[in-house]
Amino acid sequence: MLDFRLDTFLSVCDTMNYRKSAELLHITQPSVTQHIQYLEKAYNCKLFQYENRRLKKLEAAVILEQYARRMKVSEANMLRKLHSEQISQLNIGSTKTIGACLISSYVEKLVTNTGNDVTLIVDNTRRLLDLLDNCRLDFTLIEGSFDKQKYGYRLFSKEPFVGICAKNHPFAGHEISVSRLLEETIICREPGSGTRAILENKLMDFNESISHFRQYICISSFPIILDYVAKGIGVSFVYDVLAKQNDLSTFTIAGSHIEREFNFVYLKDTGAEEKIQYFLTGKIPDSAKK
Repeated sequence: MLDFRLDTFLSVCDTMNYRKSAELLHITQPSVTQHIQYLEKAYNCKLFQYENRRLKKLEAAVILEQYARRMKVSEANMLRKLHSEQISQLNIGSTKTIGACLISSYVEKLVTNTGNDVTLIVDNTRRLLDLLDNCRLDFTLIEGSFDKQKYGYRLFSKEPFVGICAKNHPFAGHEISVSRLLEETIICREPGSGTRAILENKLMDFNESISHFRQYICISSFPIILDYVAKGIGVSFVYDVLAKQNDLSTFTIAGSHIEREFNFVYLKDTGAEEKIQYFLTGKIPDSAKK
């Protein structure tokens, strides 16, 4: 079993307050202090310090937190297997496009057929990877790039990236030149979003940019973008699966085919592969039961 003082340490990492951690753990505040001091002595490093009366994690605490959370995950997996218990809870992350249209059926099937507790967090890639690093997620589905040396990953799907327009729009079903495209009103996500970055990178191949469109509308909500496109207010670019689910017409840019990977991303050596398989099928591989 892990040293119980690591639980105290992780609680302080969560609350950044010794008193609140003491209340949550049902111990005294001096006990919390003693636990942290024991770990600092055992690992020969300083974990926390006060700056302007606020508690701050030092670099050693950041490193220890990641390792401690991984150890807790590994221990929980070990105990489950020792007692031949089924997976009972999944904490899943997803970028916005995947969360909106690709995995909802898997989540629905999982909670309906197994009765598992499921938490699904939909956020941007950077935030999801931060949660993954701190073992707040079992795995996450990522649209776009990530460090394939640092993380384990498994391909979920490859999705074409297409232009969308109203059913009666002249672009519907056609291949359009970039010059013709720029005559339109473009409706796109905010700077920093994955789908916007893909469009910007493709436009750069033609020495163009979003600012060169006749009119530009920035909206952070996919449902509003899809509604405006359906009403003929402008055109946009999304993954093909999203276009199909919303009964919109598609078009492509002449001389361009865009496709992106959607991957399960997870921390190595945490048993996440087993949970991904369970998420997809509702079953645990025989090799993982041993």
